[in-house]
Amino acid sequence: MKAFQTILLGIFIFFIIVGVALFATMKSKSSGDELAPIVLWGTVSSEIFEQYLSKLNLSQEQELNVTYIEKRAESFDREYIEALARGYGPDAILLPQDLILRHWDTILPVPYEAFTERDFKDTFIPEGEMYLTSAGILAFPFSIDPLVMYWNRDSFTNAGLPTYPKTWADISNLTKSLTSRDVSSNVSSSAVALGEFKNINHAKEILSALIMQAGNPIVTIDSQNTINNLLADRLGYAVSPTETALSFYTKFSNPVDPLYSWNKSLSSSKNSFLSGKLATYFGFASELADIRNKNPNINFDVALLPQALNAKNRVTFGTMLGLAIAKSTGDSTNTFAVISSLFTQSSIAIWADTTKLPPVRRDLLLTRPQDPYLSVFYDSALISKAWLDPRREQTDTIFQNMVESVISGRSRASEAVSTAGQQMDNLLE
Repeated sequence: MKAFQTILLGIFIFFIIVGVALFATMKSKSSGDELAPIVLWGTVSSEIFEQYLSKLNLSQEQELNVTYIEKRAESFDREYIEALARGYGPDAILLPQDLILRHWDTILPVPYEAFTERDFKDTFIPEGEMYLTSAGILAFPFSIDPLVMYWNRDSFTNAGLPTYPKTWADISNLTKSLTSRDVSSNVSSSAVALGEFKNINHAKEILSALIMQAGNPIVTIDSQNTINNLLADRLGYAVSPTETALSFYTKFSNPVDPLYSWNKSLSSSKNSFLSGKLATYFGFASELADIRNKNPNINFDVALLPQALNAKNRVTFGTMLGLAIAKSTGDSTNTFAVISSLFTQSSIAIWADTTKLPPVRRDLLLTRPQDPYLSVFYDSALISKAWLDPRREQTDTIFQNMVESVISGRSRASEAVSTAGQQMDNLLE
């Protein structure tokens, strides 16, 4: 057993014991008891969170006293670890899905006696199950931001295309119609931004979605608490899903390939879309307002991220935040009671309304919104997935090297995937 997994197993056993001890006190605080203040850290805008909290407190009899402290995403990890080491960390954090492995041992899991696994699965969208462990619940889903496709309606209309692409095969078929390049292969306008890494916003998330659509969950943990790096595995396929996804992705930056539509000399994918030079942009639901504000004149719409042709399961990438109890809390019972008030049906409805993001609760997804953008976001939330990222900065580099080694000709796709798999193994050690 790898050292990391051995340590993790020990953490699980410890927290199972602690969780059982906490259970008796967690359930003892009734809804009528006055709740003590808590400190919550997160990377969400403090302005947005305070708006949400104000609306929430106006909607209920018992006011929640939550001191929210905004942290920059780049420094959250470091500041949180330093605060724990010095003994003054927060009571709870908004735990991103890509920091689950990183902060596993800094969280107090909620035992299933306090909130059953059945209730969790019935309440929250599937991606939230990343927070489930054999020791209990690491965090409760609070916010989901799915990857979607923004598309320029004028670009499609002018090219005589009546509708947007629903599959990657559709993307391939329309590339020629929507990409303009001269005899020297200089691209002036493009159908799609794929193939490169540095100038494509969310390149890692897009490639992750392609890999997961192809049937590979990338990194998982099983019931025996073993972390499984599946990045380079074939998983029963003739060609590994990652190789299939990588080969498709890199075609779009190959000047001799019919799908060629992007290169490293172009502006970022988002800026290209805003300037009308990119017909489709793969971005997050949270970017809607920013796109509107930066170019009010762009005639665009939103659709689901394209899917694999004839795929059994639809998948997009989703960034998720979960409410987790930090080990540094002075009163885990009170902290659990407070965060429980933040993921109720009414509370999540208020959060969704405040942020214009889809809700993480299944019951709220039953009511279809009239807003045409939100309806796409709702559908995307339900099919969102992510993977257990051991350390996001390093895996960014692994994915970048995997892409760039292929487009530079240094490696074949199979070799690049094998190297990336080994690097992921080393990272998990």
